[in-house]
Amino acid sequence: MDSVRSDGPDRRIPLALKILIAGGFGAGKTTLVSALSEVRPLQTEEVLTGAGIGTDDTSGVETKSTTTVAMDFGRITINEDLQVYLFGTPGQDRFWFLWDELAFGALGAVVLADTRRLADCFPSIDYFEERGIPFVVGVNCFDGSRRFSLETVRQALDLDPDVPLVLCDARERQSGKGVLIALVEHVARQRGEPVPAV
Repeated sequence: MDSVRSDGPDRRIPLALKILIAGGFGAGKTTLVSALSEVRPLQTEEVLTGAGIGTDDTSGVETKSTTTVAMDFGRITINEDLQVYLFGTPGQDRFWFLWDELAFGALGAVVLADTRRLADCFPSIDYFEERGIPFVVGVNCFDGSRRFSLETVRQALDLDPDVPLVLCDARERQSGKGVLIALVEHVARQRGEPVPAV
């Protein structure tokens, strides 16, 4: 991939890749963007209030006290010619109107799944399938949550066999990097391009 040259001599503007981090409410999207970003991430977290009672389903994530109301944003520099921009989507239905803008120009997406609330990632999966946006599913392994085999999760989510499904811990940078690598490899295979060496 070639970077774009700017007007100045020997100055290049790096190529930017956009990746979405999606999933249900409380699945760990903000945590993953924070763990991966080399800069302090931009977050639009707001405190959950009584106004959300009856609208925000917190079953299974009762200790969650904040929610993303627009997006999370982080950056990873691969080298001087390539940067990855991470956009964490809001997980609640009432903020879905933002998704089309966030998804525009995305290379692909990571859908975080929480086995305590597995059905919450169905809307994200449907969104990317309907728009032909490549995605992987990262099963976020929360402390104390029941563990299921990847095959059991794949069947529960009715995922196509070619959609990568990986275990991850959204708090751990290396684990998050593994999910992004799985996505980039998946996109390369779909496009018939060589899988990049990692």
